Amino acid sequence: MKKFLLFTVLFAAIAVGPTLTLAQHGDLNKIPHGINPNAQSPNFPTEYSATTGGTRSVTKMTYRGGPLINTPTIYIIWYGNWNQSNGSDTAAGQQLIRDWAGGIGGTDYYKLNTSLSVANYPISGNVAFMAGSNEITDNGTSTSLSDTDIQNIVNRNVGGVGKLPYNANGVYFVITSSNVNASSGFCTNYCGWHTYGNISAGHVRYSFVGNAKRCITSCAAQSTSPNNNPGIDGAISVLSHELEEANTDPDINAWLDSRGAENADKCAWTFGHAQWQEPNGSFANMNFGGHDWLIQRNILKTGSSFYCMVNQFQN
Repeated sequence: MKKFLLFTVLFAAIAVGPTLTLAQHGDLNKIPHGINPNAQSPNFPTEYSATTGGTRSVTKMTYRGGPLINTPTIYIIWYGNWNQSNGSDTAAGQQLIRDWAGGIGGTDYYKLNTSLSVANYPISGNVAFMAGSNEITDNGTSTSLSDTDIQNIVNRNVGGVGKLPYNANGVYFVITSSNVNASSGFCTNYCGWHTYGNISAGHVRYSFVGNAKRCITSCAAQSTSPNNNPGIDGAISVLSHELEEANTDPDINAWLDSRGAENADKCAWTFGHAQWQEPNGSFANMNFGGHDWLIQRNILKTGSSFYCMVNQFQN
């Protein structure tokens, strides 16, 4: 297997709404999704209340010439113990992620990415996912994964008989249960990341996202959630963030701002006005796939301006 070209770039701290530090952690070229910088509350932090926020213009992004993905296909590699009786690492938790993967494409939220289309690389706003066919369980037992371990998990599960198919337009998510840590900084410096590289099957785009139950105050916005599973609901917000960045910057050489932030980074941990309260006291701002969700805003490009939006019509 070809080795990754190692990068020594250190991404400077940037302000994205709530202060968020983006920095290189580990040995891959990636832009991590930083931890939640805001105070936690049992329900919903006041920083995100529906009476604050509003349409927020953010600094300009520049297209650097790299490829975009027209319609990404989600593939899931389940890693860790997903048969725990803790209310999070369960078949029900996995089903929530399947419902997210099968429902996010074509939503008004995900169509925000189409505003970053360029002439040679149009973005459709759709996402492909087929439950069962697009997922696999890795039987590894380590509970502490380095960046190289995660790369190896992707390598051994993609391409060939009994594995996930190789797809140049795929985004392969290594999703870990709450008993698994990523040693380069999960829960302390980041909640997830996406990157790219060459494995035995070919050039791939892939992502790591951990179960936020491991660090609910770092990687989730609320400790009571729309689907009564704050660890998975928190992870789904991060999964959305990483999916849209892999769509608009798959090789980390397409849409970036002057400080190295991608589209979703510029709106991280902001949720906008389009919120409502659930019967259990949690908040949500989107509905798709048969569920309510609280998911971070993303960029809408209008002319030469960029805004953090829930969808094309609501901030």
